[in-house]
Amino acid sequence: MKLNIYSLKKALYHGDAAAVNCKTAAGEITVLDHHRPLISTLPKGVVKVTDSDQKDHFFEIASGFLEVGDSNNMRLLVEE
Repeated sequence: MKLNIYSLKKALYHGDAAAVNCKTAAGEITVLDHHRPLISTLPKGVVKVTDSDQKDHFFEIASGFLEVGDSNNMRLLVEE
């Protein structure tokens, strides 16, 4: 899936992702390819991104929002 993570100051990640693991208001989730559309708030925690080469990237966030679109794309707007 296409993933974009933005903070107020800069783009933190832009590219393909095999999986994204994060805490949401409803609990911890892992988003994979072709996930159902979803919008949620993100509490303080760590977002783990596994890219298409199976390399893990970690982003510590204070809060944010997550949007999973119906065309296999995902956006996170976060506060670091």
